[in-house]
Amino acid sequence: MELRTFTYIDILQPQFTGFLQTVSQGFMPLEGQAALFLEISPGIAINQLTDAALKATRVQPGMQIVERAYGLLEVHDFDQGEVRSAGEAICARAGFRIEDRLKPRILSSQILTGIDGHQAQLINRMRHGDMIAAGQTLYILEVHPAAYAAIAANEAEKAANVRILEVVTFGAFGRLWLGGGEADIAEAAKAIEHVLASITGRDNKG
Repeated sequence: MELRTFTYIDILQPQFTGFLQTVSQGFMPLEGQAALFLEISPGIAINQLTDAALKATRVQPGMQIVERAYGLLEVHDFDQGEVRSAGEAICARAGFRIEDRLKPRILSSQILTGIDGHQAQLINRMRHGDMIAAGQTLYILEVHPAAYAAIAANEAEKAANVRILEVVTFGAFGRLWLGGGEADIAEAAKAIEHVLASITGRDNKG
């Protein structure tokens, strides 16, 4: 079993919480809760780790996604200690250390200013979050492993007045789309780069 992503979110921000409520198939998180995002390989083994977290703590599972290659688990609670205890229970079950996770690697980061209304329409039709308007600035992030897109979205919202359009936290790569004013997008991009660079783990050179 390989640990790909292991990351705590201290305080879920309002927009990102709302986005998770849109896509979660389990127990929906609430604004202000703490969360843990865990990604492993192979995917089927995530069932064992969900079992460990729920038997040891009071956390609620928001997402459990099982693919052949990768598995994702998100759990949350208002008590940060419970969320951290869930992470410890998972590590104990699997024999992981947090340092066994992969470091995040940004594959691409794009900023498009003053987007055309037709492109805004395309984005708005595929998003699960907020909408973007013609003339606004679009930010697109692609990150590996995928689940690090979650902390990127949450930190972007902390740092700037941006709109979370879409977040993909599972699969081969994670993706994040943000919309807003040019200055706000630039500030959000800096926050994302900073938080991803601060996460330690195994080398991830691709």
